[in-house]
Parts: sequence; structure tokens; C-alpha cells
Amino acid sequence: MTPAHLTLVQWLSPAFPTGAFAYSHGLEAAIAAGTVQDAEGLETWLLNILSYGAGFQDAVLLSHALEGDCGELDDLARALQPCAERLQEGRDQGAALARTVAAMTGRTLLPRMLPIAVAEAAAALDLPKADVIALYLQGFAGNLVTIAIRHVPLGQTEGQAVLDRLTPICHALAQRAAKAPLDRLGGCVLAGDMASLHHETQEVRIFRT
Repeated sequence: MTPAHLTLVQWLSPAFPTGAFAYSHGLEAAIAAGTVQDAEGLETWLLNILSYGAGFQDAVLLSHALEGDCGELDDLARALQPCAERLQEGRDQGAALARTVAAMTGRTLLPRMLPIAVAEAAAALDLPKADVIALYLQGFAGNLVTIAIRHVPLGQTEGQAVLDRLTPICHALAQRAAKAPLDRLGGCVLAGDMASLHHETQEVRIFRT
């Protein structure tokens, strides 16, 4: 573990002011519909999102953005969003991360979609791509586990056990994404996308997405 790793852990932690706590990525709608009711359901939901949805998609975008050309990749990241709320989620968190890192470091960082913003900020850390991607995926999953702990509800131990079981998945996906071409982009998690769409018209809700 290097100081650069610790810096990236800080940027991707729940304490970093990206407002990640306000976004559920459609999970709130899935909980309200009874699709996610316990630890097993949460683990299945997150495994699919990570492997076949926004998790792997963001990981591939992040991988390529670490090599440069962030402007075009940011446009692509926006175009890949399935609904207005998911666009808002990625855009707002990315802008907040870029703004905070810029204020801390004195660097000029443009507001980007979250995976592109992370890549642009992390490029200066000179870390292996797979390390950056794995920490990004764990942070993404960790935020959703925190939401499920409060709103399924799950016990703290159950929630952390789910995240622990997903850790090797995050590692394996990071290794794949670090070598994946852009034509591997795409998603097939229809339930997750539909949950995000349903959330836009959900009458009682706590989260923005």
C-alpha cells in the first residue's frame, strides 16, 4: 500500500463530499417493490449490477480515461445512461469529486461523469489501472450496501458480509476491465435500469436516484 493508494481510498470513501449517500442507483425502487428484501437478494442485485451493468461499464470507461481522451469518453459516458436520474447521479457526483480534488490539489479538473472524473483525478497518482478500478468498484458497491443496511433493513454485519463476498468479484472485474477494449461497453441488467426508471416517478422516496 502506497500513499497514492491511500489518497485514492480517501477520494472514494463515503466521507468524501461527492454526495454519494443521496443516490441509490435504483436500489430504493427495488426495495420498495420487494425485489431486494434480504442479504441474499442484495448480493444478487449488486453482483448483476457490477458484472453486467453500470459497474463493469464504468470500469471500462475508467480504464480508457486513465490513458487520456477524457472529453470524448465523458460524452460517451453520458450517452450510455439509461435515464435522466442515472445521468444526474453520474454527472453530479463526478462534478463534486472534481471540484473537491481541484480545491485540495490546485489542479484544474473539469466536471465529468463520475468514472471519468475519477480517472482524470487519479491519473496523477500513477497507480496501476486495475488498482484504481478495483477501488472504484468497491466504493460503488459499498455505497449501495450502506443504503440497504438502512432501508431493507439489514444488520451491519449482514451488510458488511455481502460487501466482503463481493470483494473478489470487484478484483476480478478490475483485472478484466483494465484490458477490455471500448467495444466491450454495454449493459444487460434490465431490472436495474427499469428500477431506475420507476424511481423517477416513485411518489415516496428518500434518494435522488
